[in-house]
Amino acid sequence: MIRSALVVGGGVGGMTAAISLKRIGVDVVLIDADPQWRVYGAGISVTGISLRAFDALGILDQVRARGHVGAGMRGKTAAGQTVMEPPVPENPTPIQQSGGILRPVLHDILSATVRAEGIDVRLGLKVETLAQDAQGVDVTFDDGSAGRYDLVVGADGIYSQIRGLIFPDAPRPRFTGQGCWRVVAPRPPEVDRAEMYFGGPVKLGINPVSADQMYMFILEHVPDNPFFAEAEMVDHVRALMAPFGGAVPGVRESITDPAQINYRPLEWLLLPKPWYVGRVVLIGDAAHATTPHMASGAGIAAEDGLVLAEEVKRHDAITDALHAFMERRFERARLVVENSVMIGDMEIAGDLSNKGPAMLGATMGQLQAPY
Repeated sequence: MIRSALVVGGGVGGMTAAISLKRIGVDVVLIDADPQWRVYGAGISVTGISLRAFDALGILDQVRARGHVGAGMRGKTAAGQTVMEPPVPENPTPIQQSGGILRPVLHDILSATVRAEGIDVRLGLKVETLAQDAQGVDVTFDDGSAGRYDLVVGADGIYSQIRGLIFPDAPRPRFTGQGCWRVVAPRPPEVDRAEMYFGGPVKLGINPVSADQMYMFILEHVPDNPFFAEAEMVDHVRALMAPFGGAVPGVRESITDPAQINYRPLEWLLLPKPWYVGRVVLIGDAAHATTPHMASGAGIAAEDGLVLAEEVKRHDAITDALHAFMERRFERARLVVENSVMIGDMEIAGDLSNKGPAMLGATMGQLQAPY
């Protein structure tokens, strides 16, 4: 029986795992290395798999109220002319919808749920050592404290410390050749759903994230993985936006401060299975970090947390639970990671065919299947 668990990392996957395990009667400790438990970034797109997971967690109504949830999208030319607007289904279920939310808002919703569940949250804490036997895992922390747990969940991101402890020879994250710029701006009333702009020199999209805000993303080919100083960010982003019409010029004019801009190089990682050694398991970006081309990184991380708790509840033996977890998760995560990277490769190559959008549509269709 799994009676106690340590979850390392307070992001979407870690918090979902902590909440889900607590609700099946596991005594959970959640730690995060950041003393302020902050979250970085701008907006985040949420697809149907994320919304379905949030529904299972019981937070979908809060996401609807504080973010944006809807259905449908618009395809536009670089000049801003609408060329595609698929019909919206009547009374769509969460898996048929999509939307966006500010990352700090989603973090606030999830962290408040963690606190409400009575989970023991310890901040500014890192794992120093792990030593496990057939009955449990002994953990020492960098503040000199220690604990013993039936299960340890590494949910500490793409540069996971826990992955390094249990898989010292694991592959490192790989840079794709693309960088992602994100900007939050006021939302014009006509931007009531996601918009994708096709045919421009870079890939650009817009997504509402609340009743009055939206965020814009730009994917740029940056093969040398340059560093962008704060002082050059505004001019650089404005130059990337200059060829576009539609809602883009208004956003462009509003960008005056580097603090409005978030940039990160796109990296990915897919850990071969299994993602566990004994009683220590990896979830989310620690095991399968993806690029944003399918807007599904948060969704598959949240699914990991939900499925892990389901299998822990279903099996008495930890080995059986983690084996069943892997059987449900590996191919699904592989599909998202590998197809996202392939779409990015097509964009870098300048492939203007329908292959990328067709792959995106087909993959999202496959992901509608139960997790």
